[in-house]
Amino acid sequence: MIPRIATTRLKKLGATFRAVAVVGPRQSGKTTLCRLVFPNKPYISLENPDVWEFSKTDPRGFLNQFPNGAILDEVQKAPHLFSYLQQILDETKKKGLFILTGSNNFLLQENISQTLAGRIGYLQLLPLSLAEINSYKKLPETFAAPAFKGGYPELYAGKITPLDWYPNYINTYLERDVRQLKNISNMGLFLRFLRLCAGRTGQMLNMTSLGNDAGVDAKTINSWLSILQSSFIVYLLKPYYENFNKRVIKSPKLYFYDTGLACSLLGIEKYSQLNSHAAKGALFENMIVTDLLKHRMNKGLPDNLYYWRDKTGNEIDVVIDNAGKLTAIELKAGETINTDYFKGMNYFDSITKGKLNKIVVFNGKGKQARSNKTTIISWKEFIQ
Repeated sequence: MIPRIATTRLKKLGATFRAVAVVGPRQSGKTTLCRLVFPNKPYISLENPDVWEFSKTDPRGFLNQFPNGAILDEVQKAPHLFSYLQQILDETKKKGLFILTGSNNFLLQENISQTLAGRIGYLQLLPLSLAEINSYKKLPETFAAPAFKGGYPELYAGKITPLDWYPNYINTYLERDVRQLKNISNMGLFLRFLRLCAGRTGQMLNMTSLGNDAGVDAKTINSWLSILQSSFIVYLLKPYYENFNKRVIKSPKLYFYDTGLACSLLGIEKYSQLNSHAAKGALFENMIVTDLLKHRMNKGLPDNLYYWRDKTGNEIDVVIDNAGKLTAIELKAGETINTDYFKGMNYFDSITKGKLNKIVVFNGKGKQARSNKTTIISWKEFIQ
C-alpha cells in the first residue's frame, strides 16, 4: 500500500484516547490504514446486513464480543451502538479500544457529540495527497495527469482507469450516502446539481444562481450542499475578512475534495483534454487548495485556509492564517510568469502593512525568490 502521512497521527490518537474516529470519503483508505495501525483488532463492517442486524437486536451482546476492542467500519449506520460504547469507554482505562470509521461526517459527528465527547480522538483521512502519490510514483511535470486521476488509493493500487472508476463511485455514492442522508426522490436532478457544482469549481458560491440552473429553490440547494459537505464531496473555502475594511466578499468558494471526481463530472475523458479545457485554471487551483487541506488534516491540524476578495476585484486565491501570521498564495495554471500574477498580492500586502509572506505557485518549472519578498515556485516543488 501507499504509505500514509496520517499514520503517525493515528498512532498517537490510539495511544491517547480510549476510542478513535477516522472519517473521510468512501474509498479514501480509512479501513486499510486502521487495519495496518491496529492489526490485532477484529474488523467489523456494519454495512454487512447480518452484522448490522445483530448489533441492532442485541447491542450489548454484540459489543461484548470484543473485550479488547475492534475496528467498527461505517459505524454511522449503527447509531444505536453509541450509548453502549459510552458505557464501555467510561468503565475502561484502555487506550485505543475501539476504532470507528465513517464516510458520513454529519451523522458520525452528531452521535459522537451526543455520547462520546471527551472520550474519542478524531482524524479526517482524505484521498491521497500529492506528496503521498509522488513518494509512491513520481509525478509528471504537468499537473494535468494527477488532477485527472485524482487521489483515491484504488486508482494507484490496481489497473482500473479513472474513466471506469469514477462513474461507478458516483453511482454508489448516490445510492448509498445520498439516500441515507436525505430522501431524494429524483436522483437524476441531484446528479445534475452535482455536475453543476463541478462546473463551478473555484468560483464563489451563489446558491440562487445554482438553484436556477438546477431547477430547485435556494433552500433545497442549501440542503443538498450540506449533503455534499458531510460526505466529503465538496469543500467550501471560507472568505478572510478579519481586521480589514468591510467591503469584502463574504461568500465561500466551492471546491471538490478530489479533482478526479470533478473531472469525471465535467465529462473529461483523458488528462490531455485539461490543457485546453475551460476549467484548467480552476482545477489547478482546486488541486493545490485541497492538497494544502490534506497537509493539515494528515497532521491533525485545524483548517486555517481562506481566500480574500474585495468588491473591486482584488483577490488572493489562498490566505493561510497561522495565529495571525498571514501567507498569501496565488495559484496559476500558466507555465510562464506574468506580472499580472502579483497585482492582487501586492494590494493585499499594502493593506496588511507589508507583513505578508507571499508565494506564487505555477504550472511551470523552477523556483525564484523575487526582491519584493515573493517566492515563485513550481507546483511539484511546492507540494514536497
